Amino acid sequence: MSRRANWKTIGVVAAIAAAACAGGAWWLAHRTAPARYVTATVGRGDVVTTISASGSVNPVVTVQVGSYVSGPIQALACDYNTRVRKGQLCARIDPAPYQVVVDEDRASLVTAQAQIVKDQANLAYTKLAHERADLLFKQDSGSKDAADVARSAYDQAAAQVKLDAATIDQRAATLKAAEINLNYTNIASPVDGTVVSRNVNVGQTVAASFQTPTLFLIATDLTKMQVDTNVSESDIGGAAEGAEATFTVDAFPQEVFHGVVTQVRQAPVSVQNVITYDAVITVANPRLLLKPGMTATATIIKARAQNVLRIPSQALRFTPAGAGAGRHGAAKGARHVVWVLRDGKAVAVRVTVGLDDDTFAEIKASDLKPGDQVITGEAPAGGTTRRGTAPTAALRL
Repeated sequence: MSRRANWKTIGVVAAIAAAACAGGAWWLAHRTAPARYVTATVGRGDVVTTISASGSVNPVVTVQVGSYVSGPIQALACDYNTRVRKGQLCARIDPAPYQVVVDEDRASLVTAQAQIVKDQANLAYTKLAHERADLLFKQDSGSKDAADVARSAYDQAAAQVKLDAATIDQRAATLKAAEINLNYTNIASPVDGTVVSRNVNVGQTVAASFQTPTLFLIATDLTKMQVDTNVSESDIGGAAEGAEATFTVDAFPQEVFHGVVTQVRQAPVSVQNVITYDAVITVANPRLLLKPGMTATATIIKARAQNVLRIPSQALRFTPAGAGAGRHGAAKGARHVVWVLRDGKAVAVRVTVGLDDDTFAEIKASDLKPGDQVITGEAPAGGTTRRGTAPTAALRL
């Protein structure tokens, strides 16, 4: 009997053990796994908000050198990249037709000058004849008519001398205009600078009848350039004179050029109903790397907070499952809730946000301190709690 009792007891124990194992397996299969989070460390640094724009590189001052007169180009003394001084000859238009006009006008002036000499001699004679006729009339030795005729001749001679003097002035002015036109056949640089464009060749005819043709384009100083950027109307409110800016060009993709916004022009530019404004960035170009016409991709500093407490912007957008909305506004200075990992648990912390550049957000007031681990996301199921890599900072000047 005792042996049967033992076997019965063993069977009961085995059944209990099997039930316990089955229950444990069911619990393990249906239990809720603890949440795993991606975190980032709270630290200090800069937060910078920027405006992106594109534009073209241009010299600060360019001068268009044209021609006032028409004719074929006889000679060229300037070419692309030529350094020129003010008054230096760059081109010459065939002066022959204008020299002929000068010679004709000079001959006309000489003729007028000779004519006045002749008429002055006649004036002197008519004056004597007039005085003689008056004297004879007073002495009753001449008639009144003879005296009147002599007086009329004298007055006409005096008027003719005045007319000759006016003619001389007119011919002199005409000669001066012809000499000016002749001088315009010498195309000279009006400024010191560098020739960046030449639009004519020897033998080409320049026609200046309706508008002044541009023969050369001269940049006064290529060591100082400007970028004319197209800033959209939605961003133009953040572009201010004196703001720092950086830009790159395709020719030197690894080179970052630094400049300053020196002008925000009021004139709107409309292209296919899209309104932009010209924000001018001035930049030094001592190595002459920047060429006129290069396309630039610019970043204008809108606002900057230096060495402030900051967290990844992604932390402001994270809310643990089942915790409800944790964000209380998106405007600068608004109250938010971020989640901090403390003792393995997600703890809500209220913060006041300053600048947010979509990479980092400035924390102006909160219980956060450097070294805290803010939660930026949840790890995949079955993963482990890990620290996230801090986002790459925005471009700093």
